[in-house]
Amino acid sequence: MHVRIGDGATDDEASAVAAALAEHLGVDIEVLVGDADEPAATAAAPETEYPLDDDLGPTEREERLREEIEEILGGGPEKYKERLPEQGKLFVRDRLDLWFGEDGDGGPGDADREGAADGIQFEDGKFAAFDEWHPDSPEVEEYDEGTRLPGDGLLTGAATFQDRDVHWMANDFTVKAGSMAGRGVEKFLRMQQRALKSGNPVLYLMDSSGGRIDQQSGFFANREGIGKYYYNHSMLSGYVPQICVLYGPCIAGAAYTPVFADFTIMVEGMSAMAIASPRMVKMVTGEEIEMQDLGGPAVHAKHSGSADLVAKDERQAREYAAKLMEYLPDKAGEKPPRSEPENPKFSPEGIDEVVPENPNKAYDVHDLLDRICDAESVFETKPEYGKEIVTAFGKIDGRPVGIVANQPNHRSGAIFPDAAEKAAEFIWTCDAYEIPLLYLCDTPGFMAGSGVEKDAILEKGKKMIYATSSATVPKQTVVVRKAYGAGIYAMGGPAYDPESVIGLPSGEIAIMGPEAAINAVYARKLDEIDDPEERAAREQELREEYRQDIDVHRMASEVVIDDVVPPSTLRQELVNRFAFYQDVQKELPDKKHGTVL
Repeated sequence: MHVRIGDGATDDEASAVAAALAEHLGVDIEVLVGDADEPAATAAAPETEYPLDDDLGPTEREERLREEIEEILGGGPEKYKERLPEQGKLFVRDRLDLWFGEDGDGGPGDADREGAADGIQFEDGKFAAFDEWHPDSPEVEEYDEGTRLPGDGLLTGAATFQDRDVHWMANDFTVKAGSMAGRGVEKFLRMQQRALKSGNPVLYLMDSSGGRIDQQSGFFANREGIGKYYYNHSMLSGYVPQICVLYGPCIAGAAYTPVFADFTIMVEGMSAMAIASPRMVKMVTGEEIEMQDLGGPAVHAKHSGSADLVAKDERQAREYAAKLMEYLPDKAGEKPPRSEPENPKFSPEGIDEVVPENPNKAYDVHDLLDRICDAESVFETKPEYGKEIVTAFGKIDGRPVGIVANQPNHRSGAIFPDAAEKAAEFIWTCDAYEIPLLYLCDTPGFMAGSGVEKDAILEKGKKMIYATSSATVPKQTVVVRKAYGAGIYAMGGPAYDPESVIGLPSGEIAIMGPEAAINAVYARKLDEIDDPEERAAREQELREEYRQDIDVHRMASEVVIDDVVPPSTLRQELVNRFAFYQDVQKELPDKKHGTVL
């Protein structure tokens, strides 16, 4: 602000006027004397948060609102909150502190309750069902602490998680056991619909006993009712990453959210999910069973495949979700985030010793991954399910990749139904989120026998082959050792549009292995040889001849594969090829969708 004072004022007087006005008005002042064009003195406004402080402050009305918000943030009846530590659980607001507080190191009391956790940008629907329970509401004739319904038991909002903007929902188990009713359902649906518009990932922090049966009218079967959850899940699927963590027994309708999510994390001794509760199971079937035996982490991690990861506690569950986010983009069509390259945990020089020369000798494929991928970057999903195939995220020179690797250490790496289904879902997810695929092939092929036929080996095998066929992300295939039968098809072989197929010197590609082939072709002739030594010698001769036909060198000679590389150079080969093909364009036939998945 310019201020002009009369002629004759000294510099000291001009300075005093400038300082007084700047302090009083809270603005920068320039004092000009007489007709002068340049100021004789200047003064800056005092450094305060609000320069024009008029001494006004919050009214009683605002203070009353703040008290109401504090009551809402307190959650359900205190007696239910007191039970949470016995169950190993955090109160939902403390859980949000853990997830979204500064550095993810929150916990009980870490965040300012009124402002929520530091990383929460905002919460929607705090006042849901407020008039139905609050003592000051004209609708509440007689207040009962046991009927508190803050937020209607389901919280939603937006936050920053691992430097990423995300939508979130969280059940409050202190409110009707986290059950879902009209207002909470409305909040859940709005959150999903906003995610469809924003294109940001969604975190579901689930702890719900299902729909609130005594209040089901108006939210169960409506067009915008609880059934719309799963419609929205379907629309979000493959569009933005959806990660679900289970903190308690999620029953019936609540159990569908975790299985619709891209990744489901359960917590030992705490989580469970099932289509019906043990009480309902007994009523319907007569079976008596505990919740953990019905749908606990062991069931879904080892048998159903519905759990991707099992955490030991709440903190590790958050760490798992944070790790997953390292490999995922915000939404479909975007590249996954790249990090600083790291050397592998162990030198690639040792790869040839890791892979046994004997094609039937077992080894752990993780030892191979430790010499290919950046150190500490391999993050396996569903490690206890379909163990014949390893599905994992990893980084090669800082670039995220999805790894599909046969595991010779488990049933020789033969592809069983569960492993095929696991691989198909993993491939499909990687393709949805632009994560390149690396196939490490070392398998005798799909398993045979009546047991696997009853378990739909053909049906589940075709899903894996379909997913590999339909994936349009960059694909690199390595024939590590055995590539027998349809195993080479499912594992991204030459016919499945990979950018490259390279072999190690231990590689073999064949309809079947030497022993099975000799038995199929020469069994009658060998049976005519009476001398055991002569028969054994002839078998060995035939085996060697067959091996020459299927050797990876011959496959390279006939240009079936692109190259045979020294094992110690494998990592660098993959670094170069993934970098070169990072922007490869592929198209599928113009159709609505396939009919396999």
